[in-house]
Amino acid sequence: MTTAVGTVLVVEDEESIADVLAIALRYHRFEVMTAGTVREALALAGRTRPDVALLDVMLPDGDGRALGRQLRVQRPGLALVFLTARDSPAEIVGALGFGDDYITKPFDIDVVIARITAVLRRTRATDVLPQRPPLRYGDLELDESTYSVHRAGRTVELTPTEYALLRFLVRNGGRIVPKEQLLRHVWQYEHTPPESTVVETYISYLRRKLDTLGPPVITTRRGVGYGLA
Repeated sequence: MTTAVGTVLVVEDEESIADVLAIALRYHRFEVMTAGTVREALALAGRTRPDVALLDVMLPDGDGRALGRQLRVQRPGLALVFLTARDSPAEIVGALGFGDDYITKPFDIDVVIARITAVLRRTRATDVLPQRPPLRYGDLELDESTYSVHRAGRTVELTPTEYALLRFLVRNGGRIVPKEQLLRHVWQYEHTPPESTVVETYISYLRRKLDTLGPPVITTRRGVGYGLA
């Protein structure tokens, strides 16, 4: 029997789209559960343990982003990928505010598979690991065995993607890391349109959470990348 590479909860109210997603994901050896409403999704997630939820933003009985928050309460380590027909900056920022990725409709099914695979790769990298010394930089401390972050002794709540980004910056110390390198190592993107703003978006989220606990810690080298002060 072929071992599944992960379990995906697809929440999409258009049956034809849900069927296409389910068929493609199963072909790529994912286990798939489908739901067409918020209520069905919460019930399914309560009975099973999906690794990633692929959520339509607009559902007949609620908002996919609100559903994502509820699912994260049930399972904090769950990866969230949003499907949205809207591609405005505000919509994208809203989807990335606590999720791990977003995909705009209409979509290429190969892109969906690649994005889900990449999200699982980086969120699993933050699963419980063997005990090892914490990573430290200044007053930052990252415990890789418990997936926890502290600044100046105070806990910082991060999503798996925010954690992966901060960990990569800490591991590179005071070096400026090019944006392209962050996309390869954190997001697992080999080919990303130059206009992509996903790195900038997540850097802003990290700053918002870290800078309330001390002086600004992330520096920007315009046209190059990011590092730690």
